[in-house]
Amino acid sequence: MPVLWAGFLVFIGAMVAIDLGVFHRTTREVTFREAVAWTLVWMTCSAVFAGLLYFLPGFGSRATGEYLTGYLLELALSVDNMFVFVVIFSTFAVPKAYEHRVLFWGIVGAVVLRGVFIGLGAAIIARFHWVLYIFGVILLWTGGRLLFAGGEDEEADIEQSGAVKLVRRVLGDRMTDTYRKDRFFVVENGKRLATPLLLVLCVIELSDVVFALDSIPAIFAVTTNPFIVFTSNMFAILGLRSIYFVLSVLLPMFRFLKTGVALVLLFIAVKILSMDLIHLIGWDHFPTSISLTVVATLLIGSIVLSKLLPAPPEKEKKEHEPKNEGEARASE
Repeated sequence: MPVLWAGFLVFIGAMVAIDLGVFHRTTREVTFREAVAWTLVWMTCSAVFAGLLYFLPGFGSRATGEYLTGYLLELALSVDNMFVFVVIFSTFAVPKAYEHRVLFWGIVGAVVLRGVFIGLGAAIIARFHWVLYIFGVILLWTGGRLLFAGGEDEEADIEQSGAVKLVRRVLGDRMTDTYRKDRFFVVENGKRLATPLLLVLCVIELSDVVFALDSIPAIFAVTTNPFIVFTSNMFAILGLRSIYFVLSVLLPMFRFLKTGVALVLLFIAVKILSMDLIHLIGWDHFPTSISLTVVATLLIGSIVLSKLLPAPPEKEKKEHEPKNEGEARASE
C-alpha cells in the first residue's frame, strides 16, 4: 500500500508540474478548446486509474465501483461549486487572463486541505464507526437545503460575506487598491503589500473549507477505504481548473445540476442511514453497482433535462449580466 500511495503522489505531482511549467508558463486567457482538451485528459487519467484498480490485488470490482461512484459524486459537488467561483471572479472583476493562476493555487491549497480532512475522517471513522450516521444526517440536511434553496445561494453579496471580511481584517491596509498584473504580492515604497488577487485566492480557499464539509462526508458514505477516498477526491479536484473554463461557456447546460446533486446527496444519506436495515436483509454492504447506476443516472439526467428545458431568455440574460460596476468596466 505505501508503494501505491507514493506512486499516486508522484504521478499527481508530475501532472501538476507539466500543467504549470509547460502549458501555462505565461499568464494568458485559457481558450475553450484548451479547457475541453485538459478536461478530457483528466477524465481519461481517472478512467485509466479505475482500470488499474480493477486488476490490482486487494481491490477488484467492488473497489473500482466505489472509486467511480466517489469520483462522479466529488466531480458533481465540485462542478456545482464552480458556480460560486464564477460569482467570486465576477464580484472582484478578475481579468480572464488571471483566473487560471488563481484557480491553480486555489486547487493546490484544496488538495492539501482535503488530504488533511480525509486523514482525520479516516482516523475518526476507524475508531468511532457510528460517526458515519452523523455524516448521513449532514448529507440529508445538505441535500434538502440544496433541493429547496431555489438557487439563491450564489446571489449572496460576496463583498459582505464572512470570508471577505475576515481576509480584509487580516490584511488591513497592507493591500493595493488595484491588481498588479497576476501577482499576489508586490513591494512598493519599501513595503510588501498584498494585491486584490490574493484576496480572491483566500476567499476561494475559505470557500473550499465550506465545500469540504459536504464533500468529505459524502465520499466516506460511499467508501471508508482511505486510498479510494483520496484518489477519487484528487482526480475530481485536479480537473476543476479546466472544467471551470468549460462551464463558463456552457453554463445553461447545468441549469438543473443543483437538483441532481441534491438528489444524489439524499440518496447517499438514506443509504448510509439504512446500514443496519441492509445488514438485516442479509447484505454485507449496499451493492456498489446500484449506487454507481443511481448516481450516474441522476447526474446525467440533470444535464439532459437542462438541455431539454433551457432557461427562459430573460433569466439567461440576467444570469450573464455584469453583477457589479467593476465587471462592467472590465468588459468594456
